[in-house]
Amino acid sequence: MKILKDKNICDINGFQAIGISCGIKKGQKKDLSILYSQYPATAAAVFTTNKVKAAPVLVSMKHIESECTRAVVINSGNANACTGQKGFEDAVTMAVKTAKCLSINPEEVLVASTGIIGVPLPMDRIEKGIETACSALCSGGEDGAAEAIMTTDTFPKKITVETIIGNKPVQISGIAKGSGMIHPNMATMLAFIVTDANIAKPMLAKALRESVQDSYNMISVDGDTSTNDMVIALANGTAGNPFIKEDGEDYETFKKAFDFVNQELAKMIAKDGEGATKLIEVSVSHAASKEDAKTCAKSVISSNLVKTAFFGSDANWGRILCAMGYSGANFDPEKVDISFQSHAGIIQVVENGMGVPFSEEEALKILKEDHIIVLIDLKDGKYHAAAWGCDLSYEYVKINGCYRT
Repeated sequence: MKILKDKNICDINGFQAIGISCGIKKGQKKDLSILYSQYPATAAAVFTTNKVKAAPVLVSMKHIESECTRAVVINSGNANACTGQKGFEDAVTMAVKTAKCLSINPEEVLVASTGIIGVPLPMDRIEKGIETACSALCSGGEDGAAEAIMTTDTFPKKITVETIIGNKPVQISGIAKGSGMIHPNMATMLAFIVTDANIAKPMLAKALRESVQDSYNMISVDGDTSTNDMVIALANGTAGNPFIKEDGEDYETFKKAFDFVNQELAKMIAKDGEGATKLIEVSVSHAASKEDAKTCAKSVISSNLVKTAFFGSDANWGRILCAMGYSGANFDPEKVDISFQSHAGIIQVVENGMGVPFSEEEALKILKEDHIIVLIDLKDGKYHAAAWGCDLSYEYVKINGCYRT
């Protein structure tokens, strides 16, 4: 597998994309994206676990059942959530309008929205925007789709990779958004993955379900789970690889590259947490079970006390052990080792559940870096898990204190 640094969704065979400004956001910022497969594609999706689901989520949950999916229409700046029957009708209209412009069926269009909750969509601008975007769809080059789905994000999140399946090059490309209201079980985040892989819909759905568990469901910024989050994957089969219809070597090769794309996008989301200054990675090793490893990692990365300690570059390992202790995971506290690692070095702070002497000066040097890894060794088995998050800063409060206004 190799990363294609200069490629994006528009470079995947048979896919086109565009991001434009249609007037939802102020200042001519891009706020509408269209992703389109020129060939029939299979699709899979994972949706928010929040009981309060936005209108586009409800529409897409219905349309994902179609055997063929050709397009996704996404707007940012307005979540179209808690907007009643009119909001649902507006989400349907977005699908119908996109389908008409692309000469496909409405059921072949998925809909996504992100932004402020409880405000009606400006449908006159959106419908005109859909017309403009569909007529400007492009293949190759910079499409702006990743930028147009952003809200409080500070940078577009995208990645493209290539792997070989059955002697055929297969490419996978993804874009994502999210920086606040992020918590395990997804949150106000959107991710869209396209691939030219030739894969059956049930196998694509299986790959996505499994991949989400080890990527987007292992990140946390602030502990909130949103109304709009979704991850969508489209595969149009144009790579010509042997048809992947069951488990086997070809599926595992695809899944490895697919997982890499999702994990890299998840890490970008964690790194871009609102007001964040550091990407925090929690790596739990030698757990008695995979679930114990994941539970410990997610509990530590979700702890606000841990997050604030990292913002202050404070080697407060007690907060880490505390978060593990209330996680519900099975482990022996008297076996736990904890170390901090960054580009500045590595330092052990806990051995067998007890603090060990360490240089505060060296620890401060390590924790001042912008990517810190917390190494937790449970010494209790063979399983490993990783979770990603960020520090919690003064700026987070500032951003979210005036987000709606």
